[in-house]
Amino acid sequence: MSDMQPGDIIRNNPLSGGAGLRRQFLASAGDVPRLWGLVARELWRRTRRRLRSGPVYRWRYTGRTPDRVLIAPPDLRLADPQIATEIYYGRFPLAGHLVETGGASPFQLDVANRAWRKSLHGFRWLRHMRAAGTELASANARALVSDWIAIHGGRITRPAWKPATTARRIISWLQHSSVVLQGAEFSFYRAFLKSLAIQIRYLRSMAPEMAPGAERLRARIALAFAALSLPMPASTLRNATRNLAHEIELQILPDGGHVSRNPAAVLELLADLLPLRQTYANQAETPPPALIAAVERMLPALRFFRHQDGSLARFNGMGITIHDRIAAILRHDDTGGAPLLHAPHSGYERLSMGGTTVIADTGAPPSVELSDDAHAGCLSFELSSSRQLYVVNCGVDTFGADDFRPLARATAAHSTAVLNDTSSARFSHSARVNGLIGQPLVDGPKTVRCERTDAAGQQGFVASHDGYVARFGLYHERELTLSRDGDMLDGADRFFVARGGVAPANGRDAVTVRFHLHPDVSLMRDEEGRLILIAAGMDSWAFAAAGVQPTIEESIFFAGLSGPRRSRQIVLSFRASERPELRWRMMRLRALARG
Repeated sequence: MSDMQPGDIIRNNPLSGGAGLRRQFLASAGDVPRLWGLVARELWRRTRRRLRSGPVYRWRYTGRTPDRVLIAPPDLRLADPQIATEIYYGRFPLAGHLVETGGASPFQLDVANRAWRKSLHGFRWLRHMRAAGTELASANARALVSDWIAIHGGRITRPAWKPATTARRIISWLQHSSVVLQGAEFSFYRAFLKSLAIQIRYLRSMAPEMAPGAERLRARIALAFAALSLPMPASTLRNATRNLAHEIELQILPDGGHVSRNPAAVLELLADLLPLRQTYANQAETPPPALIAAVERMLPALRFFRHQDGSLARFNGMGITIHDRIAAILRHDDTGGAPLLHAPHSGYERLSMGGTTVIADTGAPPSVELSDDAHAGCLSFELSSSRQLYVVNCGVDTFGADDFRPLARATAAHSTAVLNDTSSARFSHSARVNGLIGQPLVDGPKTVRCERTDAAGQQGFVASHDGYVARFGLYHERELTLSRDGDMLDGADRFFVARGGVAPANGRDAVTVRFHLHPDVSLMRDEEGRLILIAAGMDSWAFAAAGVQPTIEESIFFAGLSGPRRSRQIVLSFRASERPELRWRMMRLRALARG
């Protein structure tokens, strides 16, 4: 279980304090027009969606009912038969939250946890019934689908009919139709196919009105699955394929990343795109070139974000890594060889030598409409070695309370430099608009420059951002260099005014450089006064900074498997006017033993 509770984190927040915490999140007055423009677009979308789900439009969703399912697409998400047993006994462990139904239908319960409700109505848990492989599991799956049709099938309301949830449900019902329909009576068979057809027509109408992002792409994936898996006219498949290709081209970047810059989006979309590619092949249909090309780019991108311990780097919304899912997806990667080192379109750099991996955020934030999960972590980095994480970002608690999110998104929750206890980006934190557009990043670095400095015997880069220029007149530049054997990481952080001038001594130049440590890493000082990072059974690393005494403070690792965990951070504090450049070094101690 997690060793921290929401109240502990809010009351004893080690990432920032007092007025500084407020500065981390609130959008400035200059950002208000941009926010309200986003609100207006979302209100217009919701109005159109409401009209399309009202009685005037509802007749459009009726029509011919398919007579059969042609093919059940594969599902790469791993399943656990034990969860099927739990569900049979009325215990639904979904989205990190357990609900006991007490014999009632789960679709009749008023559960406050939104993630649990979303997971329930998305039906991805049907894969656990498939894994159980018993008649009892099949009958239970059929009973639960029948409950949903009876309670929600005839009335288009949220959250059950939210377009993103409907897309997940269509994919799940098709992928696990063989389990649901096993031994079914004809009346249920027809009711299942009729409901599925209505949902598909509804999603086809709603997809153009969805906000940009991964959920809209998933809606196009669901409609392509439907066109392949059910008896439909050839024109329907052509339209679904064309719309899918268009959305892929909009969202998948040339280096394989997603426009949201969230590594989790690459993982989750691959879990749907790979089965879709296989379904095209199984149905002897030609997949769109955009799908083939996107998968071939995304698989290396997934490996780019992977650390020595197998986890994905915690940037821009990435939380807990499900290692088995990554392994299942990477089995389809035929490229082999070492991961790429440079992802210029996604805005990330990778240094990897001698069993040490450094992954750094060197990109500007995504567009406002795609930034609900984006973090103020520009120039932050993570370091792993010998299957152990050492320096990390705090990540997000994927299934935790919403109270954690603003803390996890702040610059102070990342292994980078913070100026004047203020994040390098601002977020909307208005109760009036959060229900409509979430908490988008509305002001951050406009220009982020990055240059690789690879040379014989080393890998490195120099990057800078202007996220603090508007408020404090200072640029932040970070340089990282990893030695050939992976035993030494040299870093430098610089703050300067335009054209490289020294920061003025105006009281607005307080710099704090943070290195958050993984909870499994402990700290001690050696006889030379250096900090030693120790992980049981793994290499140790020595940390030292030139001219600044490191201090140790508490931290929070939000991305723990069981929830937030207490951890520590190394902190370097100084004034940019007195020290324009700070150099620091991390050295693997096995290098000292050889020297």
